[in-house]
Amino acid sequence: MKPNCLNQKELAERWTISHRTLERWRWAGEGPAYMKIGGRVVYRIADIEAFERDVMNATSDQGVPAY
Repeated sequence: MKPNCLNQKELAERWTISHRTLERWRWAGEGPAYMKIGGRVVYRIADIEAFERDVMNATSDQGVPAY
């Protein structure tokens, strides 16, 4: 069964970025939508995939290759 959510470290690993980057994005109001459940930050897979699509669309609109 596929997980519905990823925690901060799992998402950082998926995107090969630092978990601190995700923390900074949350503080700045950037990045994918997240939920705080019992003090834990989790990201729904649907929100992660929507954010990835938005980023790809934004980069392709600017003529920058999306990897």
